[in-house]
Amino acid sequence: MPVTQAGLEGIVAAESNICFIDGDEGLLSYQGFNIHTLAEKATFEEVIYLLWHGNLPKQSELDALKKDLARYRPIPKEVIDFLGQVPKAPPMDVLRTAVSMLGVYDPKARDNSIEASVEKATRLMAQIATIVTTFDRLRNGRPVVEGDPNLSYAGNFLYTLTGNKPDEVMEHVFDIALILHADHELNASTFAARVTAATLSDIHSAVTSAIGALKGPLHGGANEDVIRMLLEAGDEKTALAHVQDMLANKKKIAGFGHRVYRTEDPRATHLRALSEELGRRTGHLNLYLTSKKIEETIKQQKGLNANVDFYSASTYYSLGIPIDLFTPIFAVSRMSGWTAHILEQYRNNRLIRPRAEYTGKPVGQQWVPISAR
Repeated sequence: MPVTQAGLEGIVAAESNICFIDGDEGLLSYQGFNIHTLAEKATFEEVIYLLWHGNLPKQSELDALKKDLARYRPIPKEVIDFLGQVPKAPPMDVLRTAVSMLGVYDPKARDNSIEASVEKATRLMAQIATIVTTFDRLRNGRPVVEGDPNLSYAGNFLYTLTGNKPDEVMEHVFDIALILHADHELNASTFAARVTAATLSDIHSAVTSAIGALKGPLHGGANEDVIRMLLEAGDEKTALAHVQDMLANKKKIAGFGHRVYRTEDPRATHLRALSEELGRRTGHLNLYLTSKKIEETIKQQKGLNANVDFYSASTYYSLGIPIDLFTPIFAVSRMSGWTAHILEQYRNNRLIRPRAEYTGKPVGQQWVPISAR
């Protein structure tokens, strides 16, 4: 008998060699490499290559990828014009539309071969960062900053966003944050991307589907809710009182619990340390200390662990990133995973077409003329 499970929870929908999660053990790995190993030793560019190709790059391969990411960074003038015309639009709406526009102007838009799709994935990886930083510069009336080919992907993002080249610590912290968000198996946005790709639609359409799914508050955006809660509370005592009130009224607290993990989210382990380190450097240590107290309280009272969103909130804030860009940055990082899954879907494709358990009226209803209804 077919198994019906709300939200497809626990249902295996595909075979994949990209990402492995053991929710009971708190294990996350990309292509067999533990996330802790990657966070400690890899660069984000190495992780992009790993996700796409299944192995770590040689120096020549890494150099080639970095060169491509630099030369593909510019976006079409038409997309820049669009970004300048919607200064008050929600950033995720802007990102979804701009990425879709890229598909119109891509030089290989009509070529859906694997080779062309890999090239388009590289362009998307480079251009999504440009979209986010260009939009923020334009909406604030500031000149667009051209990227520096000598900076890393993470460094370039911070530079083109703020206009200031980040120091090594800030660049390294953001690089780790990008690594931690790069992929997470068949989450809602990745599954949406694979469903679209499975119809043999183009890679830009598949990524646009993913961004639409990430935009939903049950997937992306929790870190925005976390930082707003911390900032509105102001101090530790007020924040804890607010949390206690939410717990008493059985309200969901952003940044806690996870559909898959039954222990600590391994990404939160690193982000907690990054939040403290940056907090000390930037004068936002109070955000980390308040977060730590909230985490201890919820763990004690509800048995819930912090997830990736909880400490990424204070980490991004300490990096000087605008709050409404937190979710777009999630998309910037996850572009590496989305495109890896899309390419994997293309290489071994089968149309994704599940069934639904019918719960409607009995079959065989009698037609009633409209005059007798």
